[in-house]
Amino acid sequence: MTTLLWVVVALDVAYWIAWYADRSLVASNTRAAYYEFENAFPVADAWLGLCAAAAAIALRRRSNTALLWLLLAGGAGGYLLGMDVLYDLENSIWWSSGAGGVIELAINLATAAVSGVLIRWTWLHRDTLLRPENSEVLDR
Repeated sequence: MTTLLWVVVALDVAYWIAWYADRSLVASNTRAAYYEFENAFPVADAWLGLCAAAAAIALRRRSNTALLWLLLAGGAGGYLLGMDVLYDLENSIWWSSGAGGVIELAINLATAAVSGVLIRWTWLHRDTLLRPENSEVLDR
């Protein structure tokens, strides 16, 4: 789980570096409205990254705050997914933006999968997460 969380942080940071360094690497559309929409995400994505990093650190330390940070990370991912999917559907991003639309769809599917895994895993292990010193499950 800690590896997955650090991958989330790394991808989050890499996306925003690419966005500000060369938008053509990650942009699904070139409309001004699309750029304005994407420019509204850095703070929310930073929150997701912070939650994922805090969860990874809490898991490594066997702190019971891991439960909180995991649920916050999963919820942040779900919220970002909802905003992104609605915009993509309303503006036909997936189907009318060529390869960029396919990449956007892949990002949305990955976000849904990772958010779902975080929330499900956390809920299934909630008792252990509240008593991390008593179990090896956190090492998986």
